[in-house]
Order: sequence, then structure tokens, then C-alpha cells
Amino acid sequence: MKLNIRVTIMIIMGALLILAVSFSFIRKKNDTREATKLYNEGLKPVKDKDNPFSPETKLDLYDSLELLPGMTERNAMVISYYKANALLMLGQEKKAIELLENIVEKTQGDNIDKMGIDAKKYLALAYLRLGERNNCVAGHNSGSCIFPIRDRGIYIDPTASKKSIALYQEILQQDPNNLEARWLLNLAYMTIGAYPGKVPTAWVIPGLDKDSSSYGIKAFQNVSGPLGLNNFRSQAGGSIVDDFNNDGYLDIVTSSWDLEEPMHFFKSNADGTFTDVSKESGLAGIKGGLNIIQADYNNDGYKDILVLRGAWLQEFGKQPKTLLRNNGDGTFTDVTVESGILSLNPTQTATWADFNNDGWLDLFIGHETTDPGHPHPSELYINNKDGSFTEVAAEAGCRELGFMKGVTSSDYDRDGWPDIFISCRDGRKMLLKNKAAGSNIPQFEDVTHAAGLDKEMTFTFPAWFWDYDNDGWPDIFTCGYRFPGSLAVTAAAEALNEPLPLNTSRMYLYRNNHDGTFTEVSKSVGLDKPVFAMGANFGDLDNDGWLDMYLGTGNPDYASLVPNKMFKNIEGRQFTDVTASGRVGNLQKGHGVAFADVDNDGDQDIFIEVGGAFKGDAYYNSFYVNPGQNNNNWISLELEGTKSNRSAIGAQISVSFTEGGRKRTVYMDVNSGGSFGANPFRKSIGIGTADKIDELTVKWPTSGICQVFKDVAPRQFLKIREGTDRMEKMKLNCLDFQKQAANSNAIGCAPFK
Repeated sequence: MKLNIRVTIMIIMGALLILAVSFSFIRKKNDTREATKLYNEGLKPVKDKDNPFSPETKLDLYDSLELLPGMTERNAMVISYYKANALLMLGQEKKAIELLENIVEKTQGDNIDKMGIDAKKYLALAYLRLGERNNCVAGHNSGSCIFPIRDRGIYIDPTASKKSIALYQEILQQDPNNLEARWLLNLAYMTIGAYPGKVPTAWVIPGLDKDSSSYGIKAFQNVSGPLGLNNFRSQAGGSIVDDFNNDGYLDIVTSSWDLEEPMHFFKSNADGTFTDVSKESGLAGIKGGLNIIQADYNNDGYKDILVLRGAWLQEFGKQPKTLLRNNGDGTFTDVTVESGILSLNPTQTATWADFNNDGWLDLFIGHETTDPGHPHPSELYINNKDGSFTEVAAEAGCRELGFMKGVTSSDYDRDGWPDIFISCRDGRKMLLKNKAAGSNIPQFEDVTHAAGLDKEMTFTFPAWFWDYDNDGWPDIFTCGYRFPGSLAVTAAAEALNEPLPLNTSRMYLYRNNHDGTFTEVSKSVGLDKPVFAMGANFGDLDNDGWLDMYLGTGNPDYASLVPNKMFKNIEGRQFTDVTASGRVGNLQKGHGVAFADVDNDGDQDIFIEVGGAFKGDAYYNSFYVNPGQNNNNWISLELEGTKSNRSAIGAQISVSFTEGGRKRTVYMDVNSGGSFGANPFRKSIGIGTADKIDELTVKWPTSGICQVFKDVAPRQFLKIREGTDRMEKMKLNCLDFQKQAANSNAIGCAPFK
């Protein structure tokens, strides 16, 4: 009897266990189904007239208003004006011009009103944009719309530019102090090859065709066209340059913020060409993404991709992130739901780091809160080491609110734990110190005030940690992003040495004082200039061992035709503008930027995702190949973590050498660089004219292991594994992009020693 009872109990318990497991499985399956539904719903474009970035719905609204009975001529003109605005955003310049010309004609005379003045300004701009479409877009080449415009960039069809010139001259006759019109007039003259000689003396802005300093660099060559990297035009988006198939050659991945535009994946063929494998890889099925960043989150040896969406759209931007797992066979799988990172928040910025030092990468994401009534706090996802993450921002003390535009991480106080810097477009900057809790959930403390980073209350956008002065301590760069309107006004005022518009943003450089505080030094190093950067990154242009930078500029305003900017670092003491000599001043909106030695010749090239917020502002991406600035030496290092994360993010590299009888050390942390655009994890380090490296040191983040290698020959690609006592030489071909760019100057390969 007792045996039967025991058996019965065991049967019941077994049945209950089966039921519990089944219930758990069913609940998990239902949860996954609901999460997948939520994810897919969040990826649907929002067509709403109140969405400032949906000109299609605004056009429908204006079309419906035109049908209302009893429409007065004045009201009809107002509707036509706004309709022309929407048409221009959609790239329909000719239709916009037709409407605007009608308004201008009806408002001519001595008593021209504001409607007529505004219509004429917009008509001049529409013609300028039409000229761009007929030339830079329809007849795109390596010199198209590169400021200062010259040589191949001069328009073959000058018709629209000439009409724009006539209108801007009329505007300036009526309003001689109109700096926007003056800047765009000079620009229009450039497009027809008539700057500065034929610009009326009263309105010429001198010196736009030269760098503002005596320093110059050899011109880069835009070879994106011959290499097949711009067989499409894209709106604003992100870019990654890195090796996604582990063949040693750098590939290129891009995205667009438009939820109807696909990602693109260009695989290096290791012979100076690329193949578009977007469809085969599965990335063509992934739409949208203002920014993308890479990391090997699951330590399988292959770099994965995080796609960030929803920025600038406020409540219309409640879009999901996407985590793409690299399968190691040339394809990617969307693991957003199963990884546990699904949430609907507007964002474009995140940073990967091992915040709890357990050897697995964690993820911090900054969101955009523009209305306290609709908060979007930042998130911290701790890696569970099984392909999933757990969100712990509140427990970790880093659940912050702000209009976060740039986040970056580094061990700024060199205590062995990665910290977080946040750049906000609401006047604040935040420094969150990792308090080295030693537990699975890290603990952060807001040390912004103590660090001296709360003195400049201005809107800022891109940000990064870097050691610009090579003292071994990470400094902070961030760029202002406050503008009252068109950036053309600021550009003209700066070029004419006139007072800048009130509250004009500029660059900010915070030097690390080695004691937990920072000093803002932009003025002393020549960076107190207005540059409205979005995408941006850094690298060493000339292998002198000092980090330079390239900034993609712009805002959604069509009149904000200002060049992207390149600044050379002069021995950590001064930065100088070398945009003109470098031939990298794209006038279109600049977004994701990456520095990388793509052709394996030892110097760093630049890729930038180019295009604006609207379909009418879509453009071709640029790939600027460095021709080689000098005979400086270099070393290229690829690190692989074993106890530390496989990507080696957070590893600290120092390279010591003797140059001209002087001992020098260059410092570099492993990461993807700036907050908008992703450099490869393989680090290229210049050593100037030194003929050998005296000492190369790698300090690993999790294990704390410090590996030292002495008397290393330069001009090598080396791989270093954590804990091993030897370096592996990587045999990579130097890629000759010149074969694909028949009209560019020779781009040679530095000899290997």
C-alpha cells in the first residue's frame, strides 16, 4: 500500500513537473511571439503630418487644403509656399521652382512683402539644389560638390546655378547684410568656375579656396564610384569599416535612417575591389538605422552589428534597435528579441565595453528624452554569456535622462574599469565613473561636477575619448550642435571675421589632468571654431603619431551647405584646418565616419556616409584614399582577447620609440573610435621617422596582463593574443585602388620591410 502511494505521488509530481515545464515553454513562446510582433510594428514607417521628417504627409495635407472652397489668393500662395518646401524635401526641385516663381511674380513691386522675400530666397535655393541634382548627382564624379569646388567639380550644366546667382544678387541688393545669401552666392559662383574673379566685389568672400593655415596635406582621392561603393544614394546613416569574415581585409557596412532603405555590405575581395553582398548576407533585409556599431558580443571570433534607430523623431522615434549576430559564414541573423535588448526608444548612440570586467562585452545605450512627460532613460545591458542580456541601468546607477546624442566609454582615470561620457543636446554633459564594484552589476557615480565638465552648458553632439597629447591619459572631445538656422550664416561670418551668431556652437576639447578632473583647452589648441559636426571620427593622417580628426557637418536645413572639416594635430599642441588641401570637404550632410587603412599601405583612409534627413537630400557615400603623406613608419596591431573580451575592447596599447634622438610614446585604446561612425578594432599607429619600435606594450582589461615586446620592426601587420609571448605576422596584400580610379593620381603602396 505504501509503495503504491509512493508511486502515485511520484507520478503526480512528474506530471506537475511536465505541466510546469510545458507552461513555462508556452509562456516563453507567447512572450517571444508578442515581443516579435512589437518589434515588427516598431519597424513600420510612421506617416504623420506632425512628424517633421515626413514631407510626404505634409504634401498630402497641402493638396487637400488647396481643394477647400472659398480659398483667397493670399491663402493659396501660403499653401503653395509650404507645398514647395515639401517638394524640395522630396527632391522635386522643378515642381518647387514652378510654385515659387509664381509666388515671386505675384509679389513683385516696390512694396514686396515678407511672403515675396521668403519665396525669392527659397527660389534661389531651389535653383542651387537643382544645379546640384543636374551635376553632382546626375553626373557624379570624384570631384563632385567637394569644397572648394574646382577642376572636375565644376558644373557641366551651369544653367540652374546661373539662375541662382541672379536671384541671390537681387536678394543682396535689397539686403546687403544677408550673410546666408552671400555665402550661397559665392558657392554658386564656385560651381560654374567663376570664384572669386567674377563674384561682385561687394559680396565676394575671399580665401574660401585655401586652408586657413600654412599647413597643407596631399589631396585624398574619392574612389567610391570606381569601386562600386556608391551605386545608390542614401539618406543620413551610419558606417562601419572592419573585417567581418576574418580574412584580414577590411569590409564596409552602411545604413540609412529611412525605414524603407536597406543596409549595405561591401566585402573586400582582397584584390582592390569590393563585392556588394548585402542580399546574400541578409543585411539587405534590415531597414533603417541612423547609426551602427560593431562588437563580438558572444566571443565567437566574429564581429556582430548593432543598429540604432529613432533619433531626432521624438515620440515618432519609438523604434527598436536591432542586434545582428555574425554567423561566420557570410550571413547575419537578427537576434534582437532572443537577446533581450528589445525596447522602443529614440536613439542613435551606444557604446560596447566590459563594464563588469568578466570578459564579456556589455552595452550602454543613450536615448533621447525631449519631453519629461515622455521619458526615455538610458539602458545598460549586462552580458549573460549565453547570447542574451539583462537590463540593469537602475541598479547600476546609470539610468539617466537627457537628449543624448553621443556616448563613449574609456577608463579615463586608469583604475582598470571603463567609464562613460554622455554628450547631450540639452546643454548637459555627463561623466559616469565606474566604481569598480567587482560584482556582476557595476556601480556608476555621476562625477560630472567634480570632473569640471559642467561649466559649458551648450548643446553637443558627437563625442569620444582619445589621447590627443600622448600623455597616457584619455582626453574628451565633443562638438557643439546649437544653431539658430542655416549654417551658411555662421560659415560666412567666420570667413569674413565678423561676429558669429549668438550662442554659436563650437568644438570642445577636455584635457585629462590625471587627477579625475579635466580642463577645457579648445582655445589654446586652435579648436575654438564653429563646426556643426554630426558624424565624426579620428585617426592619424600622416603617421606622425598624433591623432587627427574628420568631422561630417550639417543640419536638416537645405541652406546649410557647408563643408565637412579635417583637422591635423600638430604634436598635441595645436590643431589646424587642412580641409581644402585634403580635398575632403563634402558639402552634403556628413554622417557616419570611419578611419581605416583599407588598402593596407600603412596610411589611413576615410569612409563617410553622406546624405541628409530628407529623400531630396540623399547623396552618394565617399571613400577617400590617402595618397601617402610622407615616408613615416607605422605598425598595425590586431588584438585577440582570451580572458578579456575577444574584440579586445578596452585594451591599452603603448608604442615607444626614438625619433630624431627624442624618446616618444604613442598611446591607443582599442575601440571603434567616435560616437557616430566606427573605425576597425585593428589599430594603425604611426611612429614618425623612427626606424624601429623600442617597446610595444599591451595591457589587457579583464586579466590585467601586461605584455611587452621589444625591438619591433615597423611596417608590419601583427596579431597579438592575450597571454602569449609571441606576435603573429599577418601577410596582407597591398591593394591598388588606382586600377579602379583611372582619373585619380597614383596611389602607391608603402614597401614592407
